[in-house]
Amino acid sequence: MRFTSTPTVDLTYEDVFFLPSRSSVRSRFDVDLSSDDGTGTTTPLIASNMTAVTGRRMAETMARRGGLAILPQDLSRERLVQVITSVKNRDPLIETALTLTPRHTAGQARALLMKRAHGVAVVVDEENKPLGTVTEKEIQGTDAFTAIGGLYATDFPRVTYQEAHGDPAGLYTQLHETPHHVAVVTHEDGTLAGVITETGVVRSTIYTPALDAKGQLRIGVAIGINGDVAGKARAFIEAGADVIVMDTAHGHQERMIDAVRKAREVIGPKFEGADGVKLVAGNVVTREGVRDLVEAGADIVKVGVGPGAMCTTRMMTGVGRPQFTAVVECADEARKLGARVWADGGVRHPRDAALALAAGASNVMIGSMFAGTNESPGEMFVDEQGRRYKESFGMASKRAVTNRTSAEQAFIRARKQLFDEGISSSRMYLRGSGSVEDLLDAFTAGIRSSCTYASAASLTEFRERAVIGLQNPSGYQEGRPLHQSWA
Repeated sequence: MRFTSTPTVDLTYEDVFFLPSRSSVRSRFDVDLSSDDGTGTTTPLIASNMTAVTGRRMAETMARRGGLAILPQDLSRERLVQVITSVKNRDPLIETALTLTPRHTAGQARALLMKRAHGVAVVVDEENKPLGTVTEKEIQGTDAFTAIGGLYATDFPRVTYQEAHGDPAGLYTQLHETPHHVAVVTHEDGTLAGVITETGVVRSTIYTPALDAKGQLRIGVAIGINGDVAGKARAFIEAGADVIVMDTAHGHQERMIDAVRKAREVIGPKFEGADGVKLVAGNVVTREGVRDLVEAGADIVKVGVGPGAMCTTRMMTGVGRPQFTAVVECADEARKLGARVWADGGVRHPRDAALALAAGASNVMIGSMFAGTNESPGEMFVDEQGRRYKESFGMASKRAVTNRTSAEQAFIRARKQLFDEGISSSRMYLRGSGSVEDLLDAFTAGIRSSCTYASAASLTEFRERAVIGLQNPSGYQEGRPLHQSWA
């Protein structure tokens, strides 16, 4: 990456833009988005380790589309092990189905259907064999306490596990002709394997799942820097975690460095490639912070202090750094040391993720935007205009601190809650179908196109060939689309 002119101040994503170059890349589909940081991602996007963002469903979906999700540290060790094990047992192609039994009610079905963009649940018997399907059509106008045993549809499309992994074009045609564009997938013994959608088939030909050496979906987990760091790291690695994230707001501190060393001892020596567990530590925004964490044992350093949508650190403390400059400087230092960085926070549009990758990040972490999806763990709400949304909140907010300290003594909890930083409740409205996959489509399309403008067929070439210009606020505003006329 090179600048057209030398910056004299630190820069945000809004302060910069790409200049197009003569390109030999014929199509955006010719661009390889695989990262080079050993995490195995083929889509350079990470779902943040926020309670409102990442759970089992998010982790499964992100890995299936080549990205990665980091489970938050606020969950119990037992629960995190359970989620890791669950994700490792999911199919790289077939989507995990929503399931009901004939004894479930219409009200329960209605609440469940909101959790999937396709709006289909499978009714199963005691042997987990499909009996039928339920959509909003079957339960519309039905009393919430009515059992669905006499409501579900029995003429549902069905494909075998082998057929689902067969010819994509033929399967797409078959699903395109069904009412809901969804088919139930069964094993040879007739038990439920999952569901597959028309759009899912198309995506399976575009995305490459992020898989470990055993062919299982990849997943990461955050463990913080307090308590039994070594014990938690060991438990999660034994459960199958591929990435361990040491996460705290101020990553350049002695406790973090000590925690990284302890985790490194559990993981073992560093080595190249994607065959081992990767250790991530952060957050920092300086060369010195990167250097100290890498020397302590980090493979990847998380960069970003204050740019997140739920973060009030800069307004409360004045501490932080404009994110684009932070990524440029930290990525440069990390590569000198044989390490990599993740850009964490400040992403509002696909262009921001592309800029972070050009600046040197190997992956880009996204938080609150992903909170407003079907796959996030939060409860679904509907506002006065009928728009669906979920709530997001910062991991240093009063809400997060209250949850995190629930087992501590009341006096200690009260002391900690006096010094919260971050927003405790913000509405994140769902876009399109509400699936995180819609956002992945938009982001990967934007990133791929940015690469073609730079004549880059890979992220390595993108970092080398991207040309960056500087702009004032009116320059950024000029590039924003209009949603209504000037008049």
